[in-house]
Amino acid sequence: MTKILIIGAGRSAISLIEYLLKNAALYHWEITVSDVDIKLAQEKVAGFSHATAISFDIRNEEQRKLVIRQHDMVISMLPAFMHGDVARDCVELGKHMATASYVSADMKALDKEAISKNILLLNECGLDPGLDHASAMKLIDEIKTKGGEVHSFKSYCGGLVAPESNDNPWGYKFSWNPRNVILAGQGTAQYLEDGEIKFIPYNRLYTQTDVIEMAGYGKFDAYANRDSISYADIYGIKNIKTMLRGTLRQYGYCKAWNVFIKMGLTDDTSKITNATNLNYTSLLASFLPPAKGTLKERMKNFMGTAWDTEIEGMMEYLELFSNKPITLAEGSPAQLLQALLEEKWKLKTGDKDMIVMQHQFEYTLPGSAILNRLESSLVVVGKDENHTAMALTVGLPLAITVKNFLTGKFNLSGVQIPIKKEIYEPMLKELEEHEVVFTEK
Repeated sequence: MTKILIIGAGRSAISLIEYLLKNAALYHWEITVSDVDIKLAQEKVAGFSHATAISFDIRNEEQRKLVIRQHDMVISMLPAFMHGDVARDCVELGKHMATASYVSADMKALDKEAISKNILLLNECGLDPGLDHASAMKLIDEIKTKGGEVHSFKSYCGGLVAPESNDNPWGYKFSWNPRNVILAGQGTAQYLEDGEIKFIPYNRLYTQTDVIEMAGYGKFDAYANRDSISYADIYGIKNIKTMLRGTLRQYGYCKAWNVFIKMGLTDDTSKITNATNLNYTSLLASFLPPAKGTLKERMKNFMGTAWDTEIEGMMEYLELFSNKPITLAEGSPAQLLQALLEEKWKLKTGDKDMIVMQHQFEYTLPGSAILNRLESSLVVVGKDENHTAMALTVGLPLAITVKNFLTGKFNLSGVQIPIKKEIYEPMLKELEEHEVVFTEK
């Protein structure tokens, strides 16, 4: 009997938990679903045998080690910064671990010890990162098999709201961690373009954008995402000239979000005390230089040519000009903004979200100077506000890969991401059974 521990039972974990629970009897698994909120864990296991729900505080070292010791595979659906302690315990206690998060410095430091103990530390096996790696590597390997060389690779992904549920001018509703959305892009993005290294600092990230079109879904804003350059080596395309990974938002979103950046409302390093003495209108005014006129006039003057009537309408939708009260007693500007957006961008009953992903390749084949172009696209629409496309595409690749490892379809150790054929091939094949299908042209 293999014992699986799932840490975290939040919105992104629902598809992963359901998949593993439905397969538990077939593969003789005992599954423990844990969360600091025991009710969340109990809701996820209701009606399933071979499953137990427990209250679990990751910060309690004694309990953490005790619970991990009792299991064979640990799946962490915690926020990325919390994986380190779990990973160290797993390696120390000889347990396999899987996450959907980026490989961290903490995780890299455990690679050699994990290999020596034949322990798997699976990372970046969700949507982005994860499904993007797997689907890209499938095509890169196919091009290489033909003797081809990839000259340009651009990859874009976004979690959005489905057109039929899009009732706000931002075209966005939260289907995953809101804090990550508010703080997205902070730092400097870097990528390759025609053989040159390019950097985009945070203050230009949402203005230096591209426009991507998806058949049947129109235009999207695309902005550069983190460090694209490192993946040229990881994907085995070291001589590539153009390498860019980006995030997608509804067309027009980025120019409006840039207002918050320029004003300082995405700052998470300072704290505003006695915030309830303010409202959102006075909060905005407090971030503007002293000037006469209405708040709209002052914001228009502050933004200059970067302001238009469309942006004004998007700000009005958030009730920023209507003296809407702030409910948090204190918080950083980013936290106060997040509190507002969680109310305004909430998935309503029956709402559907949407995942959009697109890869763009340019490559040549042996004996020909013709530049071939290949586009691979994915659109997944959620079922409702709980069974979201985000939860499906984050949780299912991870769940399938854990199953494949536990059933012997691949045998790897150390830090791994889904770029190897033995990982990505069966994963992508099974995902098609769940209508996660890429179309190529």
